[in-house]
Amino acid sequence: MNPMMPTTPNPLHRLRQGLRRLPAPRTLALLALAACSRAALAVNDLPGGPSVNQIDLHDPVTPIARQEMWLHNFMLVVCLVIFVLVFGVMFYSILRHRKSLGHKAANFHESTAVEIAWTVVPFLIVIVMGGLATRTVVAMKDTSNPDLTIKATGYQWKWGYDYLQGPGQGISFLSTIDLKQREASDAGKPQGDDYLLKVDHPLVVPVDRKVRVITTAGDVIHAFAVPALGIQQDAIPGFVRDTWFRAEKVGDYYGQCDKLCGKEHSYMPIHVKVLSQADYTAWVQGQMKAMAAAADDPTKVWVMDDLLARGAQVYSANCAVCHHPDGKGGGAVKPLDGSPVVLAADKNEQINVVLHGRNNGAMPAWGKTLSPTEIAAVITYTKNHWSNKTGQLVQPADVVADLAK
Repeated sequence: MNPMMPTTPNPLHRLRQGLRRLPAPRTLALLALAACSRAALAVNDLPGGPSVNQIDLHDPVTPIARQEMWLHNFMLVVCLVIFVLVFGVMFYSILRHRKSLGHKAANFHESTAVEIAWTVVPFLIVIVMGGLATRTVVAMKDTSNPDLTIKATGYQWKWGYDYLQGPGQGISFLSTIDLKQREASDAGKPQGDDYLLKVDHPLVVPVDRKVRVITTAGDVIHAFAVPALGIQQDAIPGFVRDTWFRAEKVGDYYGQCDKLCGKEHSYMPIHVKVLSQADYTAWVQGQMKAMAAAADDPTKVWVMDDLLARGAQVYSANCAVCHHPDGKGGGAVKPLDGSPVVLAADKNEQINVVLHGRNNGAMPAWGKTLSPTEIAAVITYTKNHWSNKTGQLVQPADVVADLAK
């Protein structure tokens, strides 16, 4: 090294020198603070989800997931054996027949036996690997004779679940990332082993039953994937695809949309809760009662206080994720507090935006996911909350009239 050239101090060396200059108690305090920071960020394995320092596939809980794991390991062993044999022969030849040992290059022509061998052997390997992979793919696509059929619809950025056939038929709900998880992400303070995987309403299914999942999307391409269940299926607007699973163990299993579906792709988790037969039956009964109680008459005339209370629930479950609980929005999401559309004297302006969306889906169209009563309630809530004090009241009939146009 040129002694005249300036050298860049090693960062670790600078840190050690700095610590040596600090009084001993202060040094110990800094080290303790660093240790506490690491402890605060420590996470544990999430049963049914990712594990710390995970290098293998998720623990399988379905026949298909076990078959996929076996196939993966088999292919890995085959590739490893081929790698060792090919490079072993190559390096052996290079080392044992090098010029420095007195070997001379030989002149030889093609060998029919060798050419047959290196054609037939790879062909047989490919046939075996392809046959095993085909068996697994065919099993993955066999969605016949399900005990339960559920449609999973991807939206930016949530999942809609509709129970189409089997126990629970008629149940329908939206599943959105838990609001506290989103707030923790916005604040840059991750929390919990299920960080960004917790939802407000998980998909509930019974154990040891064949569940068919039909996938589609309402805006852009999404994908329904739960590794522990061995399923991954694209959800494409205007098309339907399907997959299936049979969970053999009660528990919670986590996945995510694994297509880059937009700026909040990471806020679209999937939580599948597998219950015993008795617990699933009880859950279905509870959901049916709740749906009957929530069934709204669109011709009912509401008073302001009741609409505000209902609107607060709808806003928290559907709108607060993007517009924030304080209504201030963030980034490309416009605030509702003080919004000209919300404050407009013509209430139909906001009704139209909520029903049909805006900016190519940046503001979702809620006409197909919320009832007229829910839309009327949430609009009334935004018009009379925070600094918005319009005194305007929107009835479900107003929403129905707009839909009829």
